Amino acid sequence: MELFKNTSWVMSSQIIFSVFGFIWVILIARYLGVYEFGISTFALSFTGIIVLFMDLGITTYTTRDLSKSHELANKYIGNGVPLKIFLSIIIFLASIVILTIMGYDSFTIEITLIFLIYNIFLNIANFFNGAFQAYGKMKFQAIGIIINSSVLLGGTFLVVITDLGFISLAIVYLLASLVNLFYIYIKSNSEIVPLSLQFDLSFWKKSVKKALPFGLTTIFTFMYTMIDTVILSFLKGNTALGIYSSAIKIIIVFTTLYMVYNYVIFPLMSNLYKNSADMLKISYEKSIKYLLMMILPIAIGISFYSEGVILLIYGKQFVLGSLPLRILIWNVIFLFINGASTLLLNSSNREVVVTKINALACIFNIILNFVLITYYNYIGASIAAVTTGFLICVIMTYLVIKSEYTPDFSLVKDIFKIIISSLIVAVVLFAANLPFILAIPIAIITYLIAIASTKTLDNTDIAILKEIVGME
Repeated sequence: MELFKNTSWVMSSQIIFSVFGFIWVILIARYLGVYEFGISTFALSFTGIIVLFMDLGITTYTTRDLSKSHELANKYIGNGVPLKIFLSIIIFLASIVILTIMGYDSFTIEITLIFLIYNIFLNIANFFNGAFQAYGKMKFQAIGIIINSSVLLGGTFLVVITDLGFISLAIVYLLASLVNLFYIYIKSNSEIVPLSLQFDLSFWKKSVKKALPFGLTTIFTFMYTMIDTVILSFLKGNTALGIYSSAIKIIIVFTTLYMVYNYVIFPLMSNLYKNSADMLKISYEKSIKYLLMMILPIAIGISFYSEGVILLIYGKQFVLGSLPLRILIWNVIFLFINGASTLLLNSSNREVVVTKINALACIFNIILNFVLITYYNYIGASIAAVTTGFLICVIMTYLVIKSEYTPDFSLVKDIFKIIISSLIVAVVLFAANLPFILAIPIAIITYLIAIASTKTLDNTDIAILKEIVGME
């Protein structure tokens, strides 16, 4: 029961964060325009990547050890906070050097450094959140996310309405993360253990060494998902990045669906099935099925109406973002499948293999981005993202098929039915040629009829759906 309460809190906070985030992104994009929106995207991407070297997997390592032994909290938290502060100072100074070498102007560097402090505060707060996860008190992490999102949304409204400028907008981000950190710090002191700073250098060294495998996986993953924006900014400038970012921000909304799925379905699967290899396999098969059912018709719809989506959300100045959006939406399919495969491989103690795959994908993606962006600008970045997602999908699917969790042929039949149902939607949209707003309900109704007609949902699926909506 406690697990479901925690899941409910985290799921709710992620939904709030996604909704609020989508609103403030629209406000920021329309307020800043293409060029400055590109600067903000570069700043968030660059600092999001470089702050990973401040963590190095320490948060994951701490969460794992505290989950086993709560009595270690004083030592781990007491040493972890000053270690992170020390690493953040190094990262901050290194960022100034890197940005200067890359040739960015003083205004871009100033904005980026403000966002770096924002990400540093978030990273330290996330370290405390790791302790909450270890203690099963994720409610406080969720409240912190809601606080951060609310301050960001409110502050963005204030900046836009009063026209305070780009610097003020960046400071809003910083203040939101500071308020969040203050709340998390207070709750950690009262709910976990009072912070007592410690400087055990041998413990620091041991922690970094043991945490590094976790850190490398995270670094590789974030690098291949975010490095395209940094390379695009460096090679083609912030206007091109602003156009590309308009598509990326929409894609992030759909990837949130996968996060919500994780929070809802996997605890439910644990409740429906006992832990066993067979049930883990079934969970994987159902995950692939449900995720494809969710995203494939969306991908088709976005492909038809990408320009309408961009115009509705951002306005005419971002209309060129419709083509990268049309390409990038197909990468979400690979992200969903790869996410399910990653969970399966990690669950079966194959995390080292996952790290190697992500390392390969990272190197492949960086090389491909440099080549394709040079010749095809933001279209090249879009193609690189989809190609990398496809590469990971092929490798992970091969490993799953070769493992003891080889999916049954029934999954292939289900995927075929989902494809057929989605193609029916595509034919209807193409034939009807409806305006964007009218096409949405028509597509939904058509897809539901097609799913029912092809009998894509079996009795187990229906039972799970009833469980989710509380019908039983």
